[in-house]
Amino acid sequence: MTIRINRVYTKAGDGGETRLVGGQKVPKDSLRIESYGTVDELSAILGLCRQAAADGKAPDAEKARFDSILRRVQNELFNLGSDLATMAADRHPQQPVVEERHIAALERDLDEMNDQLPELRSFVLPGGGWLSSYLHQARTVCRRAERLTVALARQETLRPECVRYLNRLSDALFVMGRWAAHVSGEPEPLWEPEKT
Repeated sequence: MTIRINRVYTKAGDGGETRLVGGQKVPKDSLRIESYGTVDELSAILGLCRQAAADGKAPDAEKARFDSILRRVQNELFNLGSDLATMAADRHPQQPVVEERHIAALERDLDEMNDQLPELRSFVLPGGGWLSSYLHQARTVCRRAERLTVALARQETLRPECVRYLNRLSDALFVMGRWAAHVSGEPEPLWEPEKT
């Protein structure tokens, strides 16, 4: 796929509308735009996670493997955003989308990391070092993207993998946040209701 971006601004969106992949004009605050905009926000936070991982205390082999997972997920999120920016009737047969294999890969990563963690006996509070904190922020943004995409799916035709991928990714990000604290030797903050 060849992509050329020669101009960053077009001034076409100055009136509060934008175009979908198929050319349809929609308001910038429509559910479809909110959905893929939030997916884009999530990818930006994963960029912060990648940098925090590179700068973190984990062993180099763990850093490299984790970076490859996050890079893969960022690419999958771009595919998801492209899918959300395209009406079902305009989808090209070769358009990259998230598929069951991507969901299965998340499940494998999640299970592998979770197997390294101690049993959880309370709710986790975001924290546990910079990387863990960013991953928990990514989890909450992922949940918002999921909620928006569920609302969009009630109004328009979406591939079911869109919601399933976001649901599984939020689970994976939770486990990644715990794993990041663990491999970095950071204490994992847990909810202590009696301390309120």
